[in-house]
Amino acid sequence: MSKKIEAPTLEEAYKLASKELNCSITDLEIEIVQNPSKGFLGIGKKNAIIIATCKKKEQNDIKRELEKKEDEVVEKTQETKPQKVEETIKIEKKEIIKPEEKPKAEVKQTIVKEEKEKEPKETQKLEKRFELPQVKDEFQDFYKESVSIEEIAQTIENDINDLFKYSCFDIEKIKVKPYDENTVLIEFSGADSALLIGKEGYRYKALSYMLFNWVNSKYDLQIRLEIAEFLKTQEEMVKNYLKPVIEKIKKEGRGQTKPLDGVLIQIALKELRAEFRDKYVAIRTNRQGEKYIIVNQFNKKNEQ
Repeated sequence: MSKKIEAPTLEEAYKLASKELNCSITDLEIEIVQNPSKGFLGIGKKNAIIIATCKKKEQNDIKRELEKKEDEVVEKTQETKPQKVEETIKIEKKEIIKPEEKPKAEVKQTIVKEEKEKEPKETQKLEKRFELPQVKDEFQDFYKESVSIEEIAQTIENDINDLFKYSCFDIEKIKVKPYDENTVLIEFSGADSALLIGKEGYRYKALSYMLFNWVNSKYDLQIRLEIAEFLKTQEEMVKNYLKPVIEKIKKEGRGQTKPLDGVLIQIALKELRAEFRDKYVAIRTNRQGEKYIIVNQFNKKNEQ
């Protein structure tokens, strides 16, 4: 039985499908109809849509159908010889069990193996020598080895300014420069730059997510997004909040923060991990879906 599921993310869609079909996620056969999208600055958001089928249930249905067929055949052929009954059952099995039920990966591996055995040994050696992962590793390190972070920052700056020159916001030229060896600083300023932050920072989070996915996937770098000193203000606010929390953790050996949202949770996580390098520091989610940070000892597995 297949079921169409819609949810904000693929992970939530898988969980919902597992619940509704009463089936483990590992036993689900998933067809993705629509990938989720957060859109641009909250516009054009799309939910994930999947069609889920429980493989185990289908196998059980086939098994029950097979048993039913066997019972019918036995009833019809009670007066015939046992050998004829067995032959009839085998024929019925062939009709029910389709060739497609054999895993495609297994069939493909068998074909490839047979073709490899037919090929000359010299050809197999050459293929082993030039494996794809070696080419991929070299490609991943291309920017690190041949292009400096200053040159990458300049390229990112040109591309971002080309993107925003048609926007309706009155902003100055966007500046991009190295922050450290693995991070670039992206700065927005101008009369309308504060509008890019949005209510409760929702536009800031959307823009940060979009820029990070682009820069990290293409250049393997982190980003630090500063809009009208928003990030600087948030960092100062979080540091002031964490002072008594840090003192309490030093006295008691453990503790946690209040629920924090968006960029605040990431700033707090960075500060606490820098302060407590010998402790377990991680983000947790409460029943209301709010995120907070816990700090305790590494060896207390039941508290992690």
